[in-house]
Amino acid sequence: MFASMLVLVLTGQRVFAAIGFVASGAVLLLYGTGGVEIPFTAAFKLFNWFPMLTLPLFIYMGYILSESGIAEDLYKMLHVWFGKVSGGLAIGTIMLTVIISAINGLSVAGMAIGATIALPEMLRRGYDKVLITGVVQGGSSLGILVPPSVVMVLYGMIARQPVSQLWLAGIFPGLLMAAMFVIYIWVRAKKNPKLAPRLSDEELAIPLKEKLKLLRAGIIPFLIFFLMTGLFIMGYISLVESSAVGATAATLAAAWKRRLSFNMIHTTARKTLAVSALFLWLILAALAFGAVFDGLGAVRAIESLFITRWDLSPWQVIIMMQISFIIMGMFLDDTAMLVIVAPLYIPLVKILEFDLIWFGVLYTMTCQIAYITPPFGYNLFLMRALAPKEITLPDIYRSIWPFVIMIGLTIALVMAFPQIALWLPQTVRGY
Repeated sequence: MFASMLVLVLTGQRVFAAIGFVASGAVLLLYGTGGVEIPFTAAFKLFNWFPMLTLPLFIYMGYILSESGIAEDLYKMLHVWFGKVSGGLAIGTIMLTVIISAINGLSVAGMAIGATIALPEMLRRGYDKVLITGVVQGGSSLGILVPPSVVMVLYGMIARQPVSQLWLAGIFPGLLMAAMFVIYIWVRAKKNPKLAPRLSDEELAIPLKEKLKLLRAGIIPFLIFFLMTGLFIMGYISLVESSAVGATAATLAAAWKRRLSFNMIHTTARKTLAVSALFLWLILAALAFGAVFDGLGAVRAIESLFITRWDLSPWQVIIMMQISFIIMGMFLDDTAMLVIVAPLYIPLVKILEFDLIWFGVLYTMTCQIAYITPPFGYNLFLMRALAPKEITLPDIYRSIWPFVIMIGLTIALVMAFPQIALWLPQTVRGY
């Protein structure tokens, strides 16, 4: 089953179609027509799971913020307030991509806004193109780690883990990684000012009154983020309610800015529907495949192979899983990876007695490396499509290695000290 699925994926078929076809074919071949009850029951578990409603609402909210220009206003604010700092615009870009990706829950939003708004501005001011290309890719990759991460919502659905605890577990690793990125940019800009020239005195000579006015651009995103994530983590609203609050707040913000129009709503709705439907098909296919796969005893067979025959320690098995994520990430996005390996890895992690919340954070961070690793990293080609013409593919390849090393270092720290991820959920919710 697993080999057939991989072959179909490599032929260029849609991932959900490949997974669903193998699941359907295997169950009919093994059990006859009565076997359709197995994937059917697994699929209806999904339809009965209310957190599924969060996906379209989070995605809609991110597109509204992007289409209404609120993200562009936020960058202007960061541009002015960080202009005096060495590498200030690059540091502001890290913050911009993290905020937008976090509000959207996907790395693609931060990547798109960083490449189309921040990159041209920094190039115009003489910033090194290799440095700033890595900044946009590194910053946007953080969006899948900090709440409200859609990737963690999907992981929570498939692993049957509380999404609130996954979100809480991603906060400290995400902040640690962002701090590493900022320190790296500041040190490089300090050692070689030509890489990141400071703004001219004329540009910085903005009255304090004007600077305070610009701060209003940051109020809306932070208010939306607090209403949505803060109230949920504090226990005042549920996960589904938090996504509804975020979507409503984003729509009201666009209306308050007088940018809400029928065309914008129409564009946002079409994009939201396309992405939401794709996620739904993927999860349905994954649950059906997992039900049949596990029913055959595949997980027990793999456990026997790794632990009994190969005599691997639990930590060696975890490291093998991490390496496989990086290899698959060269060809697939994070969602496709998750639905392919979930039937294999999640039960095995449980058998090895590792914490599934902790493993979810490790999986998400390894996805960040997979996204930006040559030769076929998903974000590398997305950046090439979005970036200005003067940024070439070799520039993009060279730009990401410092950020890959910093992400790898964070993964090693979280593996060595699991409490970096687990302390906050244990403290807040008694997990």
